[in-house]
Amino acid sequence: QVQLVESGGGLVQPGGSLRLSCAASGFSFSHYDMSWYRQVPGKERELVARQNAYTFITTYADPVKGRFTISRDNNRNTVNLQMSSLKVADTAVYYCYAREAWGGKLDYWGQGTQVIVSS
Repeated sequence: QVQLVESGGGLVQPGGSLRLSCAASGFSFSHYDMSWYRQVPGKERELVARQNAYTFITTYADPVKGRFTISRDNNRNTVNLQMSSLKVADTAVYYCYAREAWGGKLDYWGQGTQVIVSS
């Protein structure tokens, strides 16, 4: 069945770097826009970065521009989020999200991985 499995979360110091990975299976990965979202308790889930299915166009939320890089590998069915210059405000649960690019409303969420930026 469909799976989105995040990994790479953990504890990191401010200014440090972390790389999140999402392994996808059970659907046509290359036809889906892939995104990373994050959520802090008490706040709504927000888009962090997205890379579109066919054009590979990337989109970043303003707070992470210049610090985070999203990348996808359609041959390995993975999407990564390279995070650098991490701030305390980046602390959140990060979720992998897949959205069918054309011809449907199918979408899928991963279970999330915790990122804690703290000294």
